[in-house]
Amino acid sequence: MLLAAYVGYVGLGAAVLQALERPVELQAAKHLLQERWELLANHTCLQPPALQRLVEGIIQAYKSGITLQGNTTSLGKWDYSGSFFFSISAITTIGYGNLSPSTAVGRIFCIVFALFGIPLNLVLLNEIGQMMLLGVQHCAHRLEEVFHWQNKTSLLMKSCALVTGLLFFLLLPPLLFSDKEGWSYEEGFYYSFITLTTIGFGDYVIGMNPDRTYPSWYKNVVSLWILFGMAWLALVIKFCINLLE
Repeated sequence: MLLAAYVGYVGLGAAVLQALERPVELQAAKHLLQERWELLANHTCLQPPALQRLVEGIIQAYKSGITLQGNTTSLGKWDYSGSFFFSISAITTIGYGNLSPSTAVGRIFCIVFALFGIPLNLVLLNEIGQMMLLGVQHCAHRLEEVFHWQNKTSLLMKSCALVTGLLFFLLLPPLLFSDKEGWSYEEGFYYSFITLTTIGFGDYVIGMNPDRTYPSWYKNVVSLWILFGMAWLALVIKFCINLLE
């Protein structure tokens, strides 16, 4: 029954996503082909194979974190700040997919690094989550002593912890992303949830817009937000699992 419910839930999600996203995909493909034919028609000196090679080269460069800016290219995706953020996304298993090692040695190191880093990350997240839980329980115990509440304090503190976590990890961060990335609030909230749940599609990633200047503290603050936000969301997911079970 559980397997049937699981397959049915995934199947329902697939049907809804197909209905929502398929028309947009077809429209985008049609627009891309139209742009290609107009470009070739207006610039007869261009040959289709040469244009195809250029497009493939741009795509490959973008995957490596390099974008064109006029007659120059943007670098900096693999500076220390960018590498630090990549390391965080690797051991937290977010794996945005927008950036990855391109050398054989880098890939081998990434495997070894993740092999030991993922367990270390899980242990740390567990400890942070336990500290959060102990803090909530301590506050509930203090309220019981002060106001002599017996049954209400636990529910009250859990509700406060849920609301506080929602505020600091899901509702306020989109405002920062809107300011630094130029995203809408909906896009920032979507990025926050996709990141903290470690889904990490990679369609929205911070610090990747070559037209924007980011402060040095930005990625470090986001890394801390990811760490504590994942610990908080893990407690929420654990509570949901208990409800489902």
